[in-house]
Amino acid sequence: MNQNISRTDRLNAEFQREIYEVIQRKLKNPFITEMFSITKVDASKDLKHAKVFISVYSVNEQKKQTTFNAICDDAKKIRHELAKSMRLRTVPEISFVLDETMAYGDKMDKLFIKINEGKND
Repeated sequence: MNQNISRTDRLNAEFQREIYEVIQRKLKNPFITEMFSITKVDASKDLKHAKVFISVYSVNEQKKQTTFNAICDDAKKIRHELAKSMRLRTVPEISFVLDETMAYGDKMDKLFIKINEGKND
């Protein structure tokens, strides 16, 4: 095992898995209708705060926003479930950030395709 991986990095990976499991399996929020993934967790070294980056996959922007808002509204429930499943003295306060990198990457791919089509003329 790589000795350079910090405790915070290991915990970030564990938080990422656990938060996904909590949202997917333990929350019964009917407003979470779209597919999502936890792309990254960035916990502070003292574990008091954690930014959770979420990608929501939907062609409907309104459904995408509704799903993201529902997850944000359940932040305290998610933290409570984390406290039950993880053996930590401190479970961080969670704030969610909508991760748009996949959409941005898709937009750039389409732009590059369009540019290359113009060169072939």
